[in-house]
Amino acid sequence: MRADAQKNYAHILTVARDVFTEQGADASIRDVARKADVGLGTLYRHFPTREALFEALLRSSFNTLERRADELQSLEPADQALVTWLREIVEIACSLRGVIAAMVAAIEEPDSALHASCVTMKASGTRLLERAQAQGLARSDMDGADLFALVGALTWIQDQPSLVERGERLFGIISGAILLGGAV
Repeated sequence: MRADAQKNYAHILTVARDVFTEQGADASIRDVARKADVGLGTLYRHFPTREALFEALLRSSFNTLERRADELQSLEPADQALVTWLREIVEIACSLRGVIAAMVAAIEEPDSALHASCVTMKASGTRLLERAQAQGLARSDMDGADLFALVGALTWIQDQPSLVERGERLFGIISGAILLGGAV
């Protein structure tokens, strides 16, 4: 990629992060282009769909989360590792208001630009869940799809201004329902 194109790409991502953080995932793409001071065509050359833009915004966080899941596999007790990962993925998903809906849809839509990243992220959590289950620390009647759905629920709670205050308490209730010994 040419230097000026790379500069535009990085600048669009910076502005898009600000816009989506402030206005939510349904913010206008035109608004992103306008605030980035680039034409709509330039934005679409880099990011042909809204999901492609979300994927670029979330990619490094998802890569970090995948590495973190690998690290947690060996560093912490299985139940604590699972709750730590769950807390971190909810934090990442909350970083762009409203993006959880696109993430949930992407899991079932192989053509979505977000699909591969979300599937990889879900697999990381599934490995941690299975490790906790193998040690008898987590419910055996749930799978990675259930865990991902709970990520969606916890993120949605944080997206609701009237529920934010309850977020930590509800996180404890949900994580306690996953773990056989209660919340960590």
